[in-house]
Amino acid sequence: MLARADELVSSKIVGDGIPASLTGSSGDAARGRALVLARTTTCILCHSGPFPETRFQGDLAPDLSGSGNRWSVSQLRLRLVDASRFNPDTIMPSYYRNDGLVRVGRNFAGKPILSAAEIEDIVAFLTTLRD
Repeated sequence: MLARADELVSSKIVGDGIPASLTGSSGDAARGRALVLARTTTCILCHSGPFPETRFQGDLAPDLSGSGNRWSVSQLRLRLVDASRFNPDTIMPSYYRNDGLVRVGRNFAGKPILSAAEIEDIVAFLTTLRD
């Protein structure tokens, strides 16, 4: 089970991203990979990617292959924190936000889905996915 954060770390959006780490340091790509492949809450439910060992990958969202080429660290961080900044009609959850949300499960009401450290771990992993 993933650890949940009770408080959000403030972040500053600059252009189309969040340039500063939410934790003050880089995440761990190995932990990020495990989080991306966790079927209970994150990426693999909707996205596919270069994960041949993982069956039944999602097909609702873009393939994660080449994420490190398509988006900067800053852009990836904002996409995870609040994807609705890019597309107000997105079905992608805002993983690090707790206000102004709709269709929130009881277990996540008033708190983010992922912690700041988990966001940084996923960002660290996604940046390694290059074509």
